[in-house]
Amino acid sequence: MEKENNIALSSAGTSRVRQRKRSNEVIPEPSKPNGGTLLVDDRNKYKSMWIRTYSTVWMIGGFALVVYMGHLYITAMVVVIQIFMAKELFNLLRKAHEDEHLPGFRLLNWHFFFTAMLFVYGRLLSQPLVNSVTPDKFLYQFVSSLIKYQMAICYFLYIAGFMWFILTLKKNMYKYQFRQYAWTHMILIVVFTQSSFTVANIFEGIFWFLLPASLIVINDIFAYVVGFFFGRTPLIKLSPKKTWEGFIGASVTTMISAFVLANILGRFQWLTCPRKDLSTGWLQCDPGPLFKPEYYTLPGWISQWFPWKEISILPVQWHALCLGLFASIIAPFGGFFASGFKRAFKIKDFGDSIPGHGGITDRMDCQVRKLGLFILIEHLN
Repeated sequence: MEKENNIALSSAGTSRVRQRKRSNEVIPEPSKPNGGTLLVDDRNKYKSMWIRTYSTVWMIGGFALVVYMGHLYITAMVVVIQIFMAKELFNLLRKAHEDEHLPGFRLLNWHFFFTAMLFVYGRLLSQPLVNSVTPDKFLYQFVSSLIKYQMAICYFLYIAGFMWFILTLKKNMYKYQFRQYAWTHMILIVVFTQSSFTVANIFEGIFWFLLPASLIVINDIFAYVVGFFFGRTPLIKLSPKKTWEGFIGASVTTMISAFVLANILGRFQWLTCPRKDLSTGWLQCDPGPLFKPEYYTLPGWISQWFPWKEISILPVQWHALCLGLFASIIAPFGGFFASGFKRAFKIKDFGDSIPGHGGITDRMDCQVRKLGLFILIEHLN
C-alpha cells in the first residue's frame, strides 16, 4: 500500500511539474483594448488627448525658444537629447542582477558614447571652432593641435575602451557582456548617424534644420488628430492605432504646410544664413538664389475674384514640396520601425520622461525619419 501511495504521489508530482512547465511557456498576450482599438473607439481617448496636448505645447514652446536663441543652442539641444536617448536605450537590455557582478560596466558604455561624440562633433565643429578662437594666438594653437590629432585621440580612446571591456570579462557572464557590447555599438550608430546630418544642416542655416523638423511634427500631429476623429481603416498591424484616414489627412496637410512654411521661413535671413563660427549673434548675409523671390503673373480670371495680380514664390518652396512628400509617405515608416522595435522587446514605451508621449526615444523616433530628410537635403543643396 505504501508503495502504491508513493507511486501515486510521484505521478501527481510529475503532472504538477508538467503543468508548471506548461504554465511557464510563452503564450501570446491577448490584444488589450487600448492597444488594438482605433482612437475613435477608445473610451479614454479624450483624457489621453489632453495630456498629449499639454506636453506637446510645452515641447513646441521650448523648441521655439531654443531655435530663437541660435545655432549653438540648437546643437546643445541635440546633444542633450542624444544623452537621454542613449540612457533609455542602454537601460533597455540592462539586467540589474548581472550588473551587480560587473562593477563599472555601465561606465564603459558611456566611455564609448563620449568617444563617439568626440569623433563626430570634432569633425563637424572643427572649422567653426577654429574661426571662433582665431584672435587668441594661444587658444588657436591649442585648438589647432587638438583638431590635428583628433582622429588619433579618438582611436586611442576607443582602443582603451576595447581593452577595458576585455579586462572586465567574467566567467558565466560572457554572453551577457558581449550582447551589451554589441548593443552599445548599435546605439552609437543609431544616435550619431542622424546627429551628424542634423548638426551639419544646422550650421548650413537653421532653415535646413527647422523645416524638416517642423514637417515631421506637423505630420505626426495631423495623423493623430485626423485619426482621432475620423480614423476607421487600420493602416498597419505594427501600429494598430494608425489609420489610412490619418495617413492621408496628414499627407495633404504636410504638403500644404511645406509649401507655405518654406515661404515664411525663407524670408528671415537669420534662419537662412550659414554659421561659420560658434558665436550666438544674429546673422546678416546675402540670400542665395533659393531664397530670392520670383514673381508670377496670375491669370485674368483670378484677379477678377481676388485683389492679387501676381504672387511671389521662393525657389526653395519647390524643394520644400519634395521634403513634404518624403515626410508624408516615407518618413512615417520610421514610426512603424519604432513600433516594431518596442513590440520585439514587449514594452509600451522606451521611458516615461514626457507625459503622454513616453520617453525621449519615443518622440525621437522622428529622428530616424528626419535622417532621410537630411540626406535628401544634402542632395538638394
